[in-house]
Amino acid sequence: MSSFAEHLQRVRAQIREESVEVVAARVVSEDVVLIDVRERDEYVDGHAQGCIFVPRGLLDQRIESLVSDKASPLIIYCAGGTRSALAAHTLGELGYTNVVSLIGGFSAWKSHGLPTRIAAQLTDAQTSRYSRHLRLPEIGTDGQLALLQSRVLVIGLGGLGSPVALYLAAAGIGTLGLVDDDVVDRSNLQRQVIHTDERVGQPKVDSAAKSIEALNPDVKVMKLPVRLGVDNVDEIFGMGWDMVVDGGDNFPTRYLVNDACVKHGIALAHGSVHRFEGQVTMFHAAGAPCYRCLFPEPPAAHLAPNCQEAGVVGVLPGVIGLLQANEVIKHLLGLGHSLSGRLLVFDALEATLREIRLSRDSECVVCGPNAKGKGYPDYQAFCSST
Repeated sequence: MSSFAEHLQRVRAQIREESVEVVAARVVSEDVVLIDVRERDEYVDGHAQGCIFVPRGLLDQRIESLVSDKASPLIIYCAGGTRSALAAHTLGELGYTNVVSLIGGFSAWKSHGLPTRIAAQLTDAQTSRYSRHLRLPEIGTDGQLALLQSRVLVIGLGGLGSPVALYLAAAGIGTLGLVDDDVVDRSNLQRQVIHTDERVGQPKVDSAAKSIEALNPDVKVMKLPVRLGVDNVDEIFGMGWDMVVDGGDNFPTRYLVNDACVKHGIALAHGSVHRFEGQVTMFHAAGAPCYRCLFPEPPAAHLAPNCQEAGVVGVLPGVIGLLQANEVIKHLLGLGHSLSGRLLVFDALEATLREIRLSRDSECVVCGPNAKGKGYPDYQAFCSST
């Protein structure tokens, strides 16, 4: 039976190893992928800037989701060069053809004065709370930390805003701004799941804050018990939000939110519900349409009654709100394919989803190339003129 030293010697004979001087030159001149295969406590104490962290014991399970091209140039490092040699051998057996182990590991990297950083850390409680996120290579610790540092503004705490706020809080969005000047009514409770019967008569921002704080103490809640209007929208939207979620139920608010997001350059997750049908999309990408591209003018009031007038099946805002929350998380983490330029329509009676491709209106008065000014019109008058 051979010793570990003999086994390591055989492994090193089958892999490529490079000195820190060679690796340093490659990092500058090539598009290489650095992979740290140490344990988490070592990684947290310090690691190479720009590296991917995958403990060696999980490397064979996760590498294909992180680096799909098996011809990609990979540089593997550990503390001193032993674990990285074994990891490089493993990757070779998995079909990766351009793998190098760094001689001397992270110790050599630091001694050579190459850029390092110390990772922000999750607490033990956070590691437990977000454990299912941490297991997803697409999110992991860095993604969760990004969510905890994010700021999202939710307009309206009704049928759409309720599930959005709850699920964004559960996901660990660091700061949630809540805008609503209404109070909880018993008729809300059929769909506005963030509120409870004992809170009837309380301001919705207070009720929602209680639910969020009970669900996740990591989340900072900024209560804004005001009606969004042209007199306060710039102040509120200028508070440094990464995204805005439109949970409004009337056209004046939808147009105002859209126009303010375009003006301030903030991504907008839009949703709407009517009886048994809901719609969701994103407005944010350069060259993509905004809400006014879809609806240059509001429909006549009798063609688009609100939920109070027309009714809505209680689960529908939950479905659409969760799709909005999903778009928020995707956007904040740069994951997946955004709904920007696509309108997703859900029919609750038929249990069907259909997608409508959206085009930007070159004559749009808000986002078009000839858009004039950055002011806001009288939205009440605009929406009642049809």
